Amino acid sequence: MDTLLILVQGAMLLGLIAVGVRFKGMAIGLFGALGVLLFVLLFRIAPGAVPVSAMLIIMSVVTAAGAMQLAGGIDYLVAQAQKVIRRFPNQITYVAPLTTFIFCVGAGTGNIYYSLMPVIYEVALANKVRPERPLALSATAGQLAITASPVSAAMAAMVGLLAPLGFHITDILMITMPASIAAIVVGGLVMSRMGKPLDQDPEYLRRIASGELTPPAADAQPKAPTRAGKLSALLFLGGVLFIISAGIFSQLRPQVMVDGRLVGVDLAQLIQITMLTVAAAIVALAKVKASEIVKSSLFDSGMVAVVALFGVAWMANTFIAANQTVIVDGLGSLARQAPAMIAVALFAVAAMTTSQSSATFAIIPIGIALGLEPATLAAMWPAVVGVFLLPTNGSQIATVELDRTGSTRIGSAVINHSFLVPTLLYAVVAVGLGLLISRVAGGGA
Repeated sequence: MDTLLILVQGAMLLGLIAVGVRFKGMAIGLFGALGVLLFVLLFRIAPGAVPVSAMLIIMSVVTAAGAMQLAGGIDYLVAQAQKVIRRFPNQITYVAPLTTFIFCVGAGTGNIYYSLMPVIYEVALANKVRPERPLALSATAGQLAITASPVSAAMAAMVGLLAPLGFHITDILMITMPASIAAIVVGGLVMSRMGKPLDQDPEYLRRIASGELTPPAADAQPKAPTRAGKLSALLFLGGVLFIISAGIFSQLRPQVMVDGRLVGVDLAQLIQITMLTVAAAIVALAKVKASEIVKSSLFDSGMVAVVALFGVAWMANTFIAANQTVIVDGLGSLARQAPAMIAVALFAVAAMTTSQSSATFAIIPIGIALGLEPATLAAMWPAVVGVFLLPTNGSQIATVELDRTGSTRIGSAVINHSFLVPTLLYAVVAVGLGLLISRVAGGGA
């Protein structure tokens, strides 16, 4: 009976996401909120957690990005990036996700991707590369980076579980880091062939014909950078680099008193503080009118993403919180019967809980109890990239809204979204190569 009820609730959740996708834009969030109401009224389930932190991060980043766009900073960044990729424009499909991966590894959070997202989009569009390719790869790479970051919350959980077995953070990184980088390269090879070229994509052509979007000129050249544009870009990048540095070196985080002791400011809050401060600096130094920021296309897309994330993540969290015990226990039982299924269980639990840390705490202890080698568990761990299996993550929704060409999509069947192939590729390649590395190193099961 419990299984049937969960299936009914899951079908309702996916159905409402599909309806929201059909109406486009923030509608996915509006129908997500309807889903929360239905869970409350029909199933007597308490509303789940609202993703406040993710929403505030998006708001702060797009505010800074919008200010930078008005100052000409996006033009400046595109011009600099184009110097690198002009000879081989398709290389952004490799460069963007690898860059995102490195930045997110340093900061310990996939939220850094929000800062890079507008630049990746603009460079891809300017070079007539289908934006879906680098954007989908980069957003997913930001999540894969969590298992290769020495400062991520999930890594802290993994180290805590494996350290008593004599397997430390450097041992984990020796497996997850090369396996993840290889997975991203393979993802680039595959995604560079996915989807029609931008100038043949029906949705892109429809938007051009309707006047919703102006195509880049055939001989488009980067706009000449202005002093204000360069300054705004440097301020924006300075903020990003500070966040990354604070993620790597905790002593760089401002210390505040909490319960009578000094602790570093939470990194999520530091991102919000830093990016809003960057926006203030751009307004003051680059002479941007603060009242105009809300009119920028980046801010507009970002705020649509906030509403969309609000509703759909709220609905997903409501469903997960009500059924987490059944879901996790069921997958844990499966893993006990077939130890090789640990990776599948990590992937599935991450998808259902939308949390790498939760999946780590739920499944890795089962692998330890089964007697699997720590190196084998570390090799399977990148499977937590399964958080992107369903399109309910903030960076997924923000990417779809940012891509005005329409190439990055959530399909009518919900599961057929732009991030599905990168997610599956990263999981399979990273886990497969990780197991090979662990065996070569003498740590196989």
